Amino acid sequence: MSTKDFVEKDYYKVLGVPKDATDAEIKKAYRKLAREFHPDANKGDDKAEERFKEISEANDVLGDTKKRKEYDEARALFGNGGFRAGPGGAQGNFNFDLGDLFGGAPGGGQQGAGGFGGGGLGDVFGGLFNRGGSTGTRVQPRRGQDIESEVTLSFTEAVDGATVPLRMSSQAPCKACSGTGDKNGTPRVCPTCVGTGQVSRGSGGGFSLTDPCVDCKGRGLIAQDPCDVCKGSGRAKSSRTMQVRIPAGVLDGQRIRLRGKGTPGERGGPAGDLYVVVHVDAHPVFGRKGDNLTITVPVTFTEAALGGEVKVPTLGGPPVTLKLPAGTPNGRTMRARGKGAVRKDGTRGDLLVTVEVAVPTDLGPEARDALETYRKATADDDPRAELFQAAKGA
Repeated sequence: MSTKDFVEKDYYKVLGVPKDATDAEIKKAYRKLAREFHPDANKGDDKAEERFKEISEANDVLGDTKKRKEYDEARALFGNGGFRAGPGGAQGNFNFDLGDLFGGAPGGGQQGAGGFGGGGLGDVFGGLFNRGGSTGTRVQPRRGQDIESEVTLSFTEAVDGATVPLRMSSQAPCKACSGTGDKNGTPRVCPTCVGTGQVSRGSGGGFSLTDPCVDCKGRGLIAQDPCDVCKGSGRAKSSRTMQVRIPAGVLDGQRIRLRGKGTPGERGGPAGDLYVVVHVDAHPVFGRKGDNLTITVPVTFTEAALGGEVKVPTLGGPPVTLKLPAGTPNGRTMRARGKGAVRKDGTRGDLLVTVEVAVPTDLGPEARDALETYRKATADDDPRAELFQAAKGA
C-alpha cells in the first residue's frame, strides 16, 4: 500500500467511530468488528477476509497514540486530495495529484506549495507509518502443517484397497478463542512483520533472506490478552477420527500422500497434507512381487512325472485349474493371468504358481512295491552323470 493510500483512507470510517473517539471507544469498535469478520469465523468468504484486513490496518494506526496524532496531522494537511496553504500563502485548497508529491517528478523533487519539500514530507509520513517500504498491513493466510500417521492392513486389504478409520492428534484452531489467540477474539497485527509473518534480513551482496517472525512466530498476529488454553498461539491440540481410503495395490512400507487432510490452515489458508505410512501383514498362503501375487503349490510325484490338472486357490476368488505338463520339474513357475494385485490403471497382475513336488514320508505296502519296481526299471538312468562330467571338465 502506498503512502497516498494511507492519506486518502478514512480509518475512522472503517471502524465506525467519530474523529474525536476515545482510545477505549476505538478499542471497543475494533474488537467488535474483528470478532465479526475474523477469517476463522468466515471460512471461504473473501469479502470478510478483506474487511478484516482493513479493520486491522485501521486499528494499527488509530490504536497507537503517536501514529494516530501523526495520521490526524497528515489528514489535516492533505485531506480529500487537496493542500491547505499556510499563513501568508494563497487561500483555499489547491487540487493536485498526490502521486506527484510522493512519487517525485522527473528530474528531482519539486518544492511543494506552502514551503514543504520532499524531505519534510518524508519526515511526516516516515514517523507515521514507519514501515520500511512495506506494502502495508496484510495479515496473510497461513497453510496448515503436514502430519504423518501409520496404518496396518491385512494382506487382502492391501491388494483390494480399503477404507480404514484413522485417529490423529494435531494442532487445530483453539476452540476457546476461535483460533485468534486472544481471550476477547481481537488480536492485533504484529508490528514487527506488519502482519506478514515474515521478516527479511540482509545476507550481503545485495541479497536478503526471509525468516519467520520471532515475535508472532509466523502468525502475523499478536494476542493483546493471551488465551489461557493456547497461550496466545491460536492453536491447540485436537484429536479427530477420519475415514481414510487406502488405494488398491498398496505395498508394505509405502507412503501415501492425502492432500488437504493435514492440520487446518489459519486465516483462510489451505490445510496441510496427511502422509500415511502403510504396513501390510503377511498372508499364510500368498506372497507379493510388485503387481503379481505368488503361491507355492505341492504336487505329487506322479502328477509331475505324468502330467495332469491341478487346482490352485486365488485371493478372494474361485480357484483356477492349471494344466501340468508331463515331466514338470520341481520349482517350475507357471502363470495364472489376471489373478494378481490391482494396478493403478485398474487392471490386475498375475498369480505366479511355483510347483513343489511333495515327497511322501509314509508309504503303504502297495506304494512301496510300486516304487521298488519303478526303481529297478530306471536303474540305468543316472541323473547325476552330467554333473560329474561337468565337474571333471571344469
